[in-house]
Amino acid sequence: MATAQTTRPSSWWERLSERCYAASMPRLVSDVQHEASSTYQALLTDLDRPLESGFEREMARQLAAGQPAAFVPAQTLMPVMMQRFGLQDADLAAQPGYGVLRDTCNSCPVVGQCWQAMRADAEVDECRGFCPNAEAFERRAAE
Repeated sequence: MATAQTTRPSSWWERLSERCYAASMPRLVSDVQHEASSTYQALLTDLDRPLESGFEREMARQLAAGQPAAFVPAQTLMPVMMQRFGLQDADLAAQPGYGVLRDTCNSCPVVGQCWQAMRADAEVDECRGFCPNAEAFERRAAE
């Protein structure tokens, strides 16, 4: 005999709590950034560290808005992105045009999206859709 699972609707208190939590997330992330900057920097640069999804989303949103200014995408994100395309940072660093790739990465208009994608181990097909260096990486990988 099959048993039907019933889901209990959320109470008003649970819905209110969830909304308050979500509404406080921007402030929480900003507080961590300003009050515990070394911890915040570690959270940004350790792409394997698990984060609560709302916290991660807000960090990505703040990155997309240009915060924090001290974050250098070419140091954290570009080596991981290059691996997606089968390249190694050490091999490319000595080649001409490497500085342009770094500059493009550091001025990326979708750094928040890239940060989340690198954390989620995005495949190269997904990366092609948003990375401004994707074509250059593909050309270099084909050499």
